[in-house]
Amino acid sequence: MKFVDTIKNIWKIEDLKKRLMFTIMIVLVYRFGCHVVLPGISATEIDALRHFTSGGLMQLLDMFSGGAFSQASIFALGIMPYITASIVIQLLGMVLPSFQKMQREGESGTMKLNQYTRYLTVLILFLQGPAYLVNLQVQVNSAGGSAHFGFFTMTYLTIILAAGAMFIMWLGEKITDHGIGNGISFIILVGILARFPSAFVQEFLSRLTTAQGGLVMFLVEVILLFAVTAGAILLVQGTRKVPVQYAKRIVGNKQYGGARQYIPLKVNAAGVMPIIFAQAIMFIPVTISGFGANQGSTGFLHAFSDMTGFWYNFVYFLLNVAFTYFYTAITVRPTQMSEDMKRNNGFIPGIKPGKRTAEYLDSIMSRITLPGSFFIAFVAIMPAFAKICGVNQQFSQFFGGTSLLIIVGVVLDTLQQIESHLMMHRYDGLLKSGKIKGRTTGGAY
Repeated sequence: MKFVDTIKNIWKIEDLKKRLMFTIMIVLVYRFGCHVVLPGISATEIDALRHFTSGGLMQLLDMFSGGAFSQASIFALGIMPYITASIVIQLLGMVLPSFQKMQREGESGTMKLNQYTRYLTVLILFLQGPAYLVNLQVQVNSAGGSAHFGFFTMTYLTIILAAGAMFIMWLGEKITDHGIGNGISFIILVGILARFPSAFVQEFLSRLTTAQGGLVMFLVEVILLFAVTAGAILLVQGTRKVPVQYAKRIVGNKQYGGARQYIPLKVNAAGVMPIIFAQAIMFIPVTISGFGANQGSTGFLHAFSDMTGFWYNFVYFLLNVAFTYFYTAITVRPTQMSEDMKRNNGFIPGIKPGKRTAEYLDSIMSRITLPGSFFIAFVAIMPAFAKICGVNQQFSQFFGGTSLLIIVGVVLDTLQQIESHLMMHRYDGLLKSGKIKGRTTGGAY
């Protein structure tokens, strides 16, 4: 059995084994922290919060936190504040020359931007923390309980929530440095997968106990889930190859170049980042309003809290398309690629080196990014269609949206890293082809 042999080979590589064990240990710490309740919060208050997060946009936010949001955990705010801060910093890099300069400074500039991102994350946490506590207080009181957080209680609970979120960010960075995969993305993946077993069982039981299709309908849902997952994998792995001819060079008695190679331009060069960015933006109206404490609200707040509503999904669709182009422009730089080819005596057949090559690469990226952006946007709003068709609220989140693309992208990235370790030590990879295409471009998460 090839798979069993591969598992054995993984444990033969000491460095890879240590990285896997370290990652598992960090995940266990994270999952344990998700069940550590804030001090002074009773079981009645937690039940009221769980009822509030049982549907709608709050359920999606709870899924991103791995259930910590609905359990009033010290990790309740999750990793989303850090992602929101990263969005702001990257947007500033498009408009402020000082930030653009730091982006071009290499590792030192990246370290400065990461530091600014952390500072901004703390600021966002001290805004979201009180909003979360106010929402908890409102939900408990509306459920018949009695909860009142004074200034001192609100202050120290906000500090605990902020510290918990920063600790999650630290765990993610440790996974990146000493584990397998991108730490922040892996933390999000663990939180999403933690909700899958219960969602799957609930959907199975609901189909068996209702007359709406029964077991046949459940099997149809599973088949559709596999089909959408397969489409997401193709989206992540899809490339357009551009031929590059290298001129012959003779140095001494040796000949260099003369061979034709290919530049693989990814259909989805932005990875899962557009859908994460768009989702973070969609959380902002609810966050500003105190996590939607007023359930009877109408107008703007109501429209952007209804995940099956037209305006929510329309704006969400457009944001995904826009962020796909935005993040592709950040990660794929045709001018730099053109300069690198020219420096190495390479050229695209029929295209002049320099500016014309950069324009040619940019036009190709624009053409292949358009269908990729529309597919990402369509996958993003698929949970709304699944919910409308009668799929359980929790299970519908896995039919597309952020959940599916994050699962596919992060799993492929992690497998690619394991594959590279195996190939480096001359062991067979996880697949017969020996190649797993992950998100090689784009994705700070």
